Amino acid sequence: RYEGEAPGASLLVLEDGAAVVARGYGRADLARDVEAGPATAYRLASVSKQFTAAAILLLAQDGKLGIDDPARKWLPSLPDAAAAITLRQLLTHTSGLVDYEDLMQEPYDGQIRDAGVLALLEKENRLYFAPGSAYRYSNSGYALLALVVERASGMAYPDFLRSRIFQPLGMHGSLAYVAGGPEVPHRAFGHSEISGAAPVERWQRTDQSSTSAVLGDGGIYSSIDDLARWDAALCDDRLLSDASRALAFAPHAKVVGEGYDAHYGFGWRITGDTLWHSGETIGFRNVIVRWPAQRLTVVLLSNRNDPEPYRTALAIGELFLRD
Repeated sequence: RYEGEAPGASLLVLEDGAAVVARGYGRADLARDVEAGPATAYRLASVSKQFTAAAILLLAQDGKLGIDDPARKWLPSLPDAAAAITLRQLLTHTSGLVDYEDLMQEPYDGQIRDAGVLALLEKENRLYFAPGSAYRYSNSGYALLALVVERASGMAYPDFLRSRIFQPLGMHGSLAYVAGGPEVPHRAFGHSEISGAAPVERWQRTDQSSTSAVLGDGGIYSSIDDLARWDAALCDDRLLSDASRALAFAPHAKVVGEGYDAHYGFGWRITGDTLWHSGETIGFRNVIVRWPAQRLTVVLLSNRNDPEPYRTALAIGELFLRD
């Protein structure tokens, strides 16, 4: 479905740490007729959340913060309603924070950033529910976590990721993208299909929206080449300690309202024997699925609004599990 002169995808299958499939399909950039490949960097959308969670865990390992710190210790401008929220609840979507996208005026002038999310939440002295009492997926929480990373480390969020995660792991094609900053190498551009359009006009570039500049919840670009290195680091203590990885992969909260059976860890969903996370934003659909006990990982990144890749990744994984 991804092949030919259309927005494409990159597929990675890792078995026992080795890439048995690493290839591209279709085009990373339709306008310039650039083919997708293993080095193509896609906007990860919510697959970014596992990196934000890892940054928090690294700072906890450093003794710079505690997972159960009140969020207001680091973000004191949050309103009184948020006084009981902890970093753990931000990580597990159990904070009750209001969704920042529901607070943005439409049409929004320009692009909102993580600090802008905080500015919106400062004015909302209300929550969806008492902190820790329920689950509701929260992009707001992960935008705030990126700000916590900055305040606890004294570094800009993109710089922290680069120095503590990407460079040590050799993920040289990955970055948290900020307009005017370093360019994304081998960048894929997002597209959306226009129904009923002529074949030549079928795909429209839809690469950025008003929320695309928020980093903590979805602003990282990466490739399957780099995500192979990331996957390897999740199997040992070269980056995160055994205790940190156990926290990240523990079923902290029951997922509700998302159409599938899962629990949520720190930036990971847990379903049966899989750890996984999907990501979708304007023009991109992505997923990473890991079967840790079987030492199998499938990553499917795409620069198009359809199809949703999770079921495809599961089906690809089944082919290898069957072997």
